Amino acid sequence: MPLAFSTLGLPGHPLGAVLALAAEHGYQGLELRAAPGEPVHTGLTSAERRAAARRFAAAAITPLTVASYIGIAEPGPDAPVLADLRAHLHLAADLGAPYVRVFPRGGSDTLEGTRTAGRRLLRLADTAADLGVTILVETHDSHRSGAALAALLATTPHPSVGALWDVLHTWLSGETPAETYHHLAPRLAYTQVKDVASPTDLTPLPLGAGTLPLPTCLTQLPTPTWISWEYEAPWHPTAAPFAPQLAAGHAYLTNLLSR
Repeated sequence: MPLAFSTLGLPGHPLGAVLALAAEHGYQGLELRAAPGEPVHTGLTSAERRAAARRFAAAAITPLTVASYIGIAEPGPDAPVLADLRAHLHLAADLGAPYVRVFPRGGSDTLEGTRTAGRRLLRLADTAADLGVTILVETHDSHRSGAALAALLATTPHPSVGALWDVLHTWLSGETPAETYHHLAPRLAYTQVKDVASPTDLTPLPLGAGTLPLPTCLTQLPTPTWISWEYEAPWHPTAAPFAPQLAAGHAYLTNLLSR
C-alpha cells in the first residue's frame, strides 16, 4: 500500500524540505495542511501553484490531499462555506491533488448537521467531479464514528464525495475497527493513522507506542489503498519532533502491511 504523511507534523516547514523528507524515507504522498503560515493554501497565485506542482513532479511525490479546515456541517449560512470549499477544490486541481479534506463540525444537533452537510455537498459535487477532485469528509467531531459519517454521506450519493477514516476518532467513539470499516467501506478513500497514550492523553506518540488498535485497523483495509500518518504537532508542543520518527514509522507500517 502507498504511504503518506501529513504536513501537520511539520508546521511551517518549506515545501521543498518536506518533499525531501518524504523521498528520503520512502513515502509516496503528502497530505497538505492548507492553513495560514503553511506553504500550501488558497492564497497562492497561479504561478506559485504551478511551481508547487512542478516540485511534486520532480520529487515523484503525490500531493494526496489538500487538508482544509472547512466545517461542511457547521451551523450558519451556506455561502461562505461553499466559497471556501470551491477555493480549496481549485487549489487541489491546480496542484494535481485527488482529494480535499473537510471536517463535519455539525454542532450539537447531529441530524441538522447531517442535512446541512448533504445540501452543501450536493451543491459542489459536480464541480468537484469536473475538476477531477473528490471531497472527503473525515471521521471527526460531530460525526466521529463510521456510522455517523455513513449517515451523512448517504445524503450525497455522488462519486465525488467520500470518506476519510481517522482511526483515532472512530476509536474514541467506541466503534471497533471492523464496525467502522463496515460503515465506511462503500465510500472509503483512504485512512489516517496515528497513536496516543489514552483517551484522556492525545499527545501524539510514535506509531506502535500507544494504545490505538492499528494492526486491527489495517487488516480491515483492501489493497491497494493509501495510508497516511497524521501527527498533530501544533496542538501538542511537548510531543517529540516528527521528522526523526519518519523512518521508524515507515518501517512499522511496512511491517504491519506485510503480515
